[in-house]
Amino acid sequence: MAEKDRRLGRLRRRKHVRKKVFGTPERPRLNVFRSLRHIYAQVIDDTVGHTLVSASTLDPEVRQQVAGLKKTEQARVVGKVLAARALARGVTKVAFDRAGYKYHGRVKALAEGAREGGLDF
Repeated sequence: MAEKDRRLGRLRRRKHVRKKVFGTPERPRLNVFRSLRHIYAQVIDDTVGHTLVSASTLDPEVRQQVAGLKKTEQARVVGKVLAARALARGVTKVAFDRAGYKYHGRVKALAEGAREGGLDF
C-alpha cells in the first residue's frame, strides 16, 4: 500500500508542476522520468505534442558510457547526451520539468549534466 501512496503522491505533485511548466517551440520542456533502474529524459514541444529529442540509460550509445557507474553518475551522462542531441537540433533553452520528483539526487545530476552539455534553464 505504501508504494501506491508514494506513486499517487508524486502524480499529485506532478500536476502542480505541470500547471506552470509548458513547453513552447522557443523553450521546450525537459521532462524527467526516474525508475528504480533507469532514468529517462526527453525534450518536448507541448504546442504540438512532439518529442524533439530523448535520451535514457537504455540507449545503446549511452549504455556503453554508463556501464559500471553509479545511478547518479549515469544520470549526469544521460543529461550530457541529451544536451548534445538537443543542441544538434537547435534547442538551447529548455524549461525543466522534474515531474513531481524532488530536485535531488539523480534528477539534480541529470539537470547539472544537461547544463554542462550546454542547455540553458
